[in-house]
Amino acid sequence: MTAPYDANNIFAKILRGEIPSHEVYEDEETYAFMDVMPQGKGHCLAITKAPFRNILDVDQANLSAVIATTQKLARAVKVAFSADGVTVIQFNEPAAGQTVFHLHFHIIPRFDGVALRPHTGQMEDQNVLAENAEKIRKALG
Repeated sequence: MTAPYDANNIFAKILRGEIPSHEVYEDEETYAFMDVMPQGKGHCLAITKAPFRNILDVDQANLSAVIATTQKLARAVKVAFSADGVTVIQFNEPAAGQTVFHLHFHIIPRFDGVALRPHTGQMEDQNVLAENAEKIRKALG
């Protein structure tokens, strides 16, 4: 059994507008924004608007919605950054590496011969995040 959902996690605060984010996409069920500690150029996140801890407690409808958004973003970041590929990552519970306990998918453009940056806690420059968000929004159409 997983722990209960914590409504004070950082992504819940972003959804409530308590913490700013660089939005790239939004629909009725999902929200997508730039990762403030990116592991690569164009690293963004897709989340459910509904409160789910991770893939272990999400219902089928919300999982389908966030997967559809993840696919849209994967296609968009590949175009926006002329990437060679796209990595999609999703973690469930601390043992698997989950650190924010709100269901989310990492979408990271990848380039041949370029490794992911380590997750060091280093915040990206806000201007860079804004520029990258704009590139993704343009690629989404």
